[in-house]
Amino acid sequence: MNIASLVAGSRLVAQERSVQVTSMNLANASTPGFQASRVQFSDWLSPQTGAGVLPGENRIAYTQDRATWREARQGTLTQTGNPFDFALRNGGYFTVDTPRGPRLTRDGRFGPLPDGTIGDSAGHALLDNNGKPLRISPGDTRIVVTADGAIASENGPLGKIGVVKPDDPMKLQAEGDTFFRAETSTVQMDKPAVVQGAIEGSNVEPVIEITRMMTDLRDYQFTTQLVQAEDDRIQATIDKVLGRNNG
Repeated sequence: MNIASLVAGSRLVAQERSVQVTSMNLANASTPGFQASRVQFSDWLSPQTGAGVLPGENRIAYTQDRATWREARQGTLTQTGNPFDFALRNGGYFTVDTPRGPRLTRDGRFGPLPDGTIGDSAGHALLDNNGKPLRISPGDTRIVVTADGAIASENGPLGKIGVVKPDDPMKLQAEGDTFFRAETSTVQMDKPAVVQGAIEGSNVEPVIEITRMMTDLRDYQFTTQLVQAEDDRIQATIDKVLGRNNG
């Protein structure tokens, strides 16, 4: 494969990755607590040396997929009236206990499990500020949560919802649609601004994502046509050379 095809091929790989990320965003436009992902590309410059290098062609720029990052912008809060639905206004993440260890999430849809533990729909316990599961007793019927995360019932305090902030948000590794694994230390937030009876929606803006998808697809098609045209040119040149030699 010649250099032109290699350069175009690197662009195709990057554009395919961009389409995949945009598709994931669109698929989770209605997933509570979902944060949109973005891709970051850069040029990888390959120095060219030798007597045959023409002026202005001493470097070849390949497209390189550098990273995927998340938009931390808050999604829209929707009131549900469910006392076990929680949302966060000041950033941060809830912590739930999973079989793989503690995981962070902004999906605040919780409820009482059969044993009284407050957990998510998959049965993962919501952890307090000491890393312990939060529980209610059968007699706790009126649950109240304050902005700092303190949770109580008519029978007294029950604990404080743990809301953490990672030291480096870019080192959170996504697991599924709304879970994150922290690969850096986390600290408890003093003022998490918990909102009871509400959930945070996805921060994906469908119209913007659809526009981005259409742009990516057009670019992909254009680059594919470029690769095909280059292959046709090379094949035509080979056919001419072979035809002359056979003649």
